[in-house]
Amino acid sequence: MPEHTPTYEEALSLVQEFNQSESLRKHAYAVAGVMSYLARNMGEDEVKWQIVGLVHDLDYERFPEEHCHKTKEILEERGWPEEYIRAAISHGWGICTDIKPQSNPEKVLYAIDELTGFITAVALVRPSRSVADLEAKSVMKKWKDRAFAASVDRAIIEKGAAILGMELPDLITDVILGMREVADQLGL
Repeated sequence: MPEHTPTYEEALSLVQEFNQSESLRKHAYAVAGVMSYLARNMGEDEVKWQIVGLVHDLDYERFPEEHCHKTKEILEERGWPEEYIRAAISHGWGICTDIKPQSNPEKVLYAIDELTGFITAVALVRPSRSVADLEAKSVMKKWKDRAFAASVDRAIIEKGAAILGMELPDLITDVILGMREVADQLGL
């Protein structure tokens, strides 16, 4: 199949086809929203970043043992450009792939993937159950509690912030602001 430029609608359709879990879909929407927000702030292609954010965990529900590898296959079969595929699978660097994040969208995706989940967990234990009134200092307070959202790999997030040359509280603030833009989709 010849390469083509994927659309948001195409990416969304793939997410819905391959992910029946509402929580996985919401995670995809959160990551896509933050990717879009950060692309805009960095003067980059918002739609491309958003699409990469949407499809990054495409294979996670159906093929957890082949995470990132099946996403690569699925997107290649549909003629997606290598740039999009590489960006989507680079978030598995050091976990399930050896694709080191190099471009801006790759670095951002690596840094924010786990962080969106952590911020969602923090938002859900607040009285408002929302990101609308969430601040980085509240997230940092929960960050120190290793029992809270224990499955979130904080080391990956810290490494991602370092790759971006950002302080963790600044990255957290950006992720919160990006998630606010899609809060309705997230139920937050």
